[in-house]
Amino acid sequence: MFNRAITLLLIALILFTPVAFGSMEIWAYSLMELGILLIVILWAIQSALTPSPEGSERLTPPSGKRGHFSSLQFEICNLKFAIPLVLLVLFLLLILFQIISLPSGILKVISPKTFALRSGLSLEPSASRFPLSFVPFLTQIEFFKWLALAVLFIFLLGWKPLEQSDRTRKQLLMAVAVVGVLESLYGMFEFFSGHHHILGVAAERLVSSTTGTFINRNYFAGYLLMVIPLSMGFLFSREAGRAGRYRGWRSWLSSLDGKTLLIGFGVIVMILALLFSASRMGILSLLLSFSLISIFFRSSRRGRFSRVSILILGLAILWAGWIGLDVVISRFFTASEDFKGRWAFWVNTFQIYKDFPVFGSGLGTFFQVFPMYRSSHITGLVTHAENDFLQLLSEVGALGTGLLAVLFFFLLWRVLSGIRSLSHSEPGRYIAMGGLVGILALMFHSLVERNIQVPANAFLYTFIFALVLRIASIKEEKDIQRPND
Repeated sequence: MFNRAITLLLIALILFTPVAFGSMEIWAYSLMELGILLIVILWAIQSALTPSPEGSERLTPPSGKRGHFSSLQFEICNLKFAIPLVLLVLFLLLILFQIISLPSGILKVISPKTFALRSGLSLEPSASRFPLSFVPFLTQIEFFKWLALAVLFIFLLGWKPLEQSDRTRKQLLMAVAVVGVLESLYGMFEFFSGHHHILGVAAERLVSSTTGTFINRNYFAGYLLMVIPLSMGFLFSREAGRAGRYRGWRSWLSSLDGKTLLIGFGVIVMILALLFSASRMGILSLLLSFSLISIFFRSSRRGRFSRVSILILGLAILWAGWIGLDVVISRFFTASEDFKGRWAFWVNTFQIYKDFPVFGSGLGTFFQVFPMYRSSHITGLVTHAENDFLQLLSEVGALGTGLLAVLFFFLLWRVLSGIRSLSHSEPGRYIAMGGLVGILALMFHSLVERNIQVPANAFLYTFIFALVLRIASIKEEKDIQRPND
């Protein structure tokens, strides 16, 4: 009952976060945080009610007779998940450190620029304590976002149904794929019909291309960049056990069931929507992700590349060409001018980092700090640096960025080593590879766009990364359990 309730809540969050304008508004991401809190509370109640007859051996390898709490406790204590946990905690502590008020003498030593700005702008010149963050309230808001996603990530790493229950995993994967298809269909309807609304709100200027329910084409493209490869992995996982049974493509095509064909069509629809989002880096990231998919999903008996993935991408491009790609192609002609503007943003953002090298200016403070460093005339307000990594570097400094970089590459190594240990007939192998490609595609897209700062994208990124890690560790956990059977 508890696992079913948790699954329904996860599906509800998967549906809600993108639909609510990408959860950019405070009410939307607050509901996301409350949903994650409710999931953790349900899991805690379930853990308390689940008997654990081997209570004295909770830190020993899992034996299948213990409760969920002891299983998660084992995962956390195990070295492979203890390191990510420590890194996450250290990063969150760094954010808290940015919020607390420090004696001016200490602040002057560890962040001279912060001390100078604080002293100059303080309404009380005699004040002797200042926080590292330029706007502590905004840093506090961002802290709760990161805390909620960190808690979700840790929970998913220890939630057994995500690994052991094929039904639960399929339900969650189908929810992600369905949301991607519905977002794509809705976005294309609003764009091609000329209605140009986002959930009833007139947005003639924003809906200049396919955006789904997101307020920006690039946020929408970033979301699909994760959904499309994961859906491709789900598609290939359905056929993993039957690989090599067909004599030719006609035999394979005739054997496909309705669900598999529907998933394949859904992927084509999402590719079509991403193309008509006219997100230049999104399209390049899509081509890169399909290059990786065609290599990773190839059959050793059929050649160097996966013909199915190439076929799906080709059909989507042909369909888009039949509709007309004039809007998309014209966007690429303005790439050089836009790059100049982005380059100016990046140079100014790097100047922020140079003034706040170790601890940053405070997570979430870019909007307030950037005007002091703006070197060129820009119409409107600059809310982000058009580069997630550079903005993060300016806000949390080398220390915070270093912690997250070590965390990412450690988890990436765990995923790659886990995927290599799975056989080609294991369905989870393709889901894990698809999820990994989606993660890498989003990271590549984030080099010139804002993605991880969008709560809907950050939520899906966290979910996919935890899912991939759980699947990649299946064989290793089976090897641990085997001596105890």
